[in-house]
Amino acid sequence: MSATEVTLDQLAAWLRRFAEIVEQNKAYLTDLDSAIGDADHGANMARGTAAVVTHLDEANTVDALLKKAGMTLVSTVGGTSGPLYGTLLMKMGMATGAVTELSGEEFSKAFHAGLEGLIARGKTELGDKTMVDALTPAIEAFDAALADGADVHAATESAAKAAAAGRDATTPLVARKGRASYLGERSAGHMDPGATSSTYLFDALAEAIGT
Repeated sequence: MSATEVTLDQLAAWLRRFAEIVEQNKAYLTDLDSAIGDADHGANMARGTAAVVTHLDEANTVDALLKKAGMTLVSTVGGTSGPLYGTLLMKMGMATGAVTELSGEEFSKAFHAGLEGLIARGKTELGDKTMVDALTPAIEAFDAALADGADVHAATESAAKAAAAGRDATTPLVARKGRASYLGERSAGHMDPGATSSTYLFDALAEAIGT
């Protein structure tokens, strides 16, 4: 396997590591959500990602893995996070086909399809103080790194850094979507929990691709 490919095993490791990071940080995610949301993001995401892990060994193609993970999140994560994360992964799976590895460009195509699906479902855009504020710069950074000749691992590390910067940039924003939007100006000054868990998604990806 060259550094230009992402394998099925790495994608399974990605989702497994994401579940671990969410579990480790579920109290923090809930604290963030208690300030501007329903105080359940950490518990909901931990429950959903743990359920995803139980199905990771069932899939033998990339599309099956991502679609099953997405459907599991939709059915087990409460609130808006389940449908949004679920849509992200399901749309990614629909874009890959029944393969066992992806090139960096193919992985990028899948991410773009997932993000487009998430945005359509959430009716949200960059600057709304949502997970899109972490996902969009991460995917753009991934693309930019590939265009500069980086291998997939280096591109995922660039994506993780960009996701973190996007997450941090949500703090001063006034929320325009979700429960946080009900607070109006009072939502400013708080980091968005969805953008935070989205950053964990890319942290986990960089770790998994690097192994």
